[in-house]
Amino acid sequence: MYVLANEPSVALYRLQEHVRRSLPELAQHKADMQSWEEQSQGAIYTVEYACSAIKNMKDSTVYFKSIEGLLRHATAVKDRLNAASR
Repeated sequence: MYVLANEPSVALYRLQEHVRRSLPELAQHKADMQSWEEQSQGAIYTVEYACSAIKNMKDSTVYFKSIEGLLRHATAVKDRLNAASR
């Protein structure tokens, strides 16, 4: 009986049973992990895009200051023209 219970074909059969029982659960875990990975990759992309937009806004301060100066200059020229035409 001991020899029959420890025969290699019996061991392989037991391994096959174990794999057959645990494989569907492992496949489901794999699918769940892939789904979570896709979701996290989407979130990472969103965060990186937002950080890039904020950095670009910070870098555009120079341009906004230039625009502000040009608007002040245009307003001053308009005021001078209005005063000259009176």
